[in-house]
Amino acid sequence: MINKKLILTLSIAVSLPTFALEPRPTPNPNVGLDGAATMHSDTYSSDTTPLAGPWGADSNRVKSKSISLAAACPTSLIRSDGHPLVLCTNMFGLNPVVHILNKKSGLSMAKLNLPAGSLLGGVYAYLDNQDRLVMVDGKHNLVRVKAYWDTSRIIKRWKVSIDESVSLTEAVNTHCTNDGESYLESNCDSVVSINAGGLNDVWFVTKQGLVGSYDTETAVIKTLKLAAGEEVHNSFSNTLTGQAGIATNEALYLIALDEEGELNIQWRAKYDSGSHRKPGQLSKGTGATPTFFGPETGSEYLMITDNNDFQTSLLVYKTDVDQAELICKYPLFEEGTSGTENSAIGIGRSVIVASTYGYPYPKVPDGVPAAVPEKANFSGGMIRIDLYDDESGCSEVWQNDLRSSAVPKLSTADNMIYTVERRNVMNSPKATLVDSFYFTALNPDTGITLYQKYIGGGFFSDTLQMAGNIGPDQVYWQGTVGGMIRISPR
Repeated sequence: MINKKLILTLSIAVSLPTFALEPRPTPNPNVGLDGAATMHSDTYSSDTTPLAGPWGADSNRVKSKSISLAAACPTSLIRSDGHPLVLCTNMFGLNPVVHILNKKSGLSMAKLNLPAGSLLGGVYAYLDNQDRLVMVDGKHNLVRVKAYWDTSRIIKRWKVSIDESVSLTEAVNTHCTNDGESYLESNCDSVVSINAGGLNDVWFVTKQGLVGSYDTETAVIKTLKLAAGEEVHNSFSNTLTGQAGIATNEALYLIALDEEGELNIQWRAKYDSGSHRKPGQLSKGTGATPTFFGPETGSEYLMITDNNDFQTSLLVYKTDVDQAELICKYPLFEEGTSGTENSAIGIGRSVIVASTYGYPYPKVPDGVPAAVPEKANFSGGMIRIDLYDDESGCSEVWQNDLRSSAVPKLSTADNMIYTVERRNVMNSPKATLVDSFYFTALNPDTGITLYQKYIGGGFFSDTLQMAGNIGPDQVYWQGTVGGMIRISPR
């Protein structure tokens, strides 16, 4: 069937400059390979990369290889030497495990098991400028995990071990312990995500809305509690100038670090969090990690998606003001089947959002409310929205019906959007255990699919709306329910 909406918007899209000309955020000196050292490519969560993907070569042909790790691997971070450090959750025991993979074969060269924590606490991490994986383990320790070639034994081998560890237990738990209760005995809160700041600091956010900043030079931890009763269920973003974008299940916050190192709320914007969790989302409220983007510094704007019961909207705010200023609100996808769990691509004045409504997650975090309806077809769809130059609003450039089953990434090197498409064998919108998965490249100026490669089928090939990353050798690494997929030029 011809997509009339797509045809109508092509005349607009073809006249726009390619994304390769748009600026990406300035790389954070505290993280590793730009575009591949965080789940969402950089600390701004732009989901863009300066690295070319497999189809950035002269050939249109790629090959793929599935690597079984007996674990779901949502975090695929690439070291500067091209070897991936992946953070997975073991199928048995559900504890986090860190693997160092061979960049050519994809096989695990060494691994390290870590204490179990919350579901999302074992997901968000980043690589620092020494290619160490920085995360918080299940015991509230901020750890830096290094992978190295161990020459201390007769038989040399790769090894993964903890290089540094700092306890965050007091900072995480003191705000919610009862009178007389030791914070060491309490597990009243847990870290959801961490990110690198721009001033030798590491930021963290807890489920109950505690924001923290750890100064790596002074070892001082500063904290700020957000509104009572609000919870954080997704990651967050940082700029190089001491700002952080954090979304709770009720509001979007812009947090600023002042000259004394104190955390302050620059502004708070309440959004429509809806009355229920939708199918295809892991929590009630926004499913998005807030994203900084903009045409000059890469941080003029901060965006999320809301959770209106009938139709989710994109929300874009200015960041250089002291009061929340909404400059774009745009409804997404079709009423009744509109929702997303993913962070959007943000670059220049353009935003690209993928729908996850109805996506069948095998497990959701403990304590989240039941979805309404409990199940739905995975409707899919992607949309590009551009802000007006005068910041007076925004408009749709294109929309397609691609059923993206991974977090889309935009390469500014080859001007392609990379993701994975989920297909039902009967071409039905219903998601089944025998669905097929195709690595896909799209034109960001039109939304049209350019190339596809079959990468697997069935439950263990499910990419589960997880984020992949491109390495320095044009290899795309994508996590699955059962391990990893390595996609490279043939």
